[in-house]
Amino acid sequence: MRNVAFAAALLVLIAPASAAVTPEIDPRASLSVVQQWIYNYRAKPDYAHVPAAVRVLFHSQTFKEPENAGIYLGFIAGAIGSNPARAEHLVNSFFPVPPEDEWVIVRAIAYSGLPDWRNLLRRVAVKMPARQVMINAYLSGTLPTLTQIPLEEKKPGMMDKLKGVFTKPFAKEEKKLDTTLTYAGNQDLLDTLWGYYFATGSHLPILRIMQMLPWSKSRDTLDKLTVGSMARYTLASYAVRDADLREFLRSELPNQPEAIKVPLKEVIQAADTVELGAVRKDALAAVEELKTKGSDARRNLDFWGQIGVGAVALGCVSAAALGQIEVGIPCVIGGSASQGLLSFWEKQQ
Repeated sequence: MRNVAFAAALLVLIAPASAAVTPEIDPRASLSVVQQWIYNYRAKPDYAHVPAAVRVLFHSQTFKEPENAGIYLGFIAGAIGSNPARAEHLVNSFFPVPPEDEWVIVRAIAYSGLPDWRNLLRRVAVKMPARQVMINAYLSGTLPTLTQIPLEEKKPGMMDKLKGVFTKPFAKEEKKLDTTLTYAGNQDLLDTLWGYYFATGSHLPILRIMQMLPWSKSRDTLDKLTVGSMARYTLASYAVRDADLREFLRSELPNQPEAIKVPLKEVIQAADTVELGAVRKDALAAVEELKTKGSDARRNLDFWGQIGVGAVALGCVSAAALGQIEVGIPCVIGGSASQGLLSFWEKQQ
């Protein structure tokens, strides 16, 4: 009976792509319904029902774990940025927002790409007094917007290292919490880019994802290998069912440097032939190689301790993308391991 009820809700709440009726979103709808609606949004934008969809996300406690909510954060940011003239009206329609989720509104505005996002954030700040520290951090530039986040942290050069040696030759290195935000170190940002694409159909997030493709060949760090492999896999997976995305990737191929061109060819080939299994196997083989041979850049206990988690993460991500969660691969993923994409992929197959 439960499955029948869900199927009925799906038929009522999400109209087929060929239907003339605009899809409706019931605020009491399940998260699964909204996930499907979000995935289909770029093909048939339904701006009027974005507030209802967002209310479902809040009601479902989707943002309880921020690292697993990148898809939805990116979608909200994209929806805000897609219509500058109605952006403030859209943001106001989200309220009241649960106090613990107000950070989503703050970050979505900052990530929206609106030319006037700062003034919009100032105007709605009065509704979120508890988030004033975060708001000030974005307004001052202490926290970066989505387009300002670097691909990876800049490594100190030889002169910087020598300077440190000569200025403080006997100083003990202090262990500090690394809060630097980079795409290489935060897999949830990949989710955020996909969410923004779903809301807008813009190719800017796709171009950013393409810049991560060389990491799929990296043997430097586990983080970069994992993010790069996920970028390659997600591009191929979504391009299988998105003809416009396939054509865009194909058109960009001649314009890319060799480091991007090689994995991009693999993405296009996998999408054209629907051979996602090959991409999955290659990613897992790369992790296994890293496990047996170690990093090209470093070999330490911290690195070896991460290998097992990375292998499970890639296996779980790949299985989810293929709709094979039932194979029993344990999804024990530590840190920001793109759980949002796992859930999202599972619902779209």
